[in-house]
Amino acid sequence: MENLWLVFGLLSAITAALVAIFGKIGLQSVDANTATAIRSVIMAAFLILVVVFQGNLKEIPAIIADKKAITYIALSGVAGALSWLFYFLALKFGNVSQVAPIDKLSVVIATVIAVTLLGEKISILGGAGVALIALGAILVALG
Repeated sequence: MENLWLVFGLLSAITAALVAIFGKIGLQSVDANTATAIRSVIMAAFLILVVVFQGNLKEIPAIIADKKAITYIALSGVAGALSWLFYFLALKFGNVSQVAPIDKLSVVIATVIAVTLLGEKISILGGAGVALIALGAILVALG
């Protein structure tokens, strides 16, 4: 159970890769923003079904009542929506092999913010890995 984060992280990476592939194919003849809106509605419906299936629908009022939690969840939703809009626009005009690695600069940015604002600690080895991600994204952009 201690490495469950890694299993879920890898599943996240695999499904995120499929977002890029399916998105690129689907964007061939449609507007990127409209496609993102449709994707968002499908995601919302799917996630509501997951919450219902888990029996967690009753938790929603308490989350809404927690002003700090709902504020940051809302901000995360806006940031996620903007990320998707920009990602699908990038896919519309670029190659998946270019867009996906550049998108992974989010790992570098998130790590820097987590260390500076949240006080998270990162090992030298972890820092080297993040630096290599940045270097890889730069090489993809130049190539």
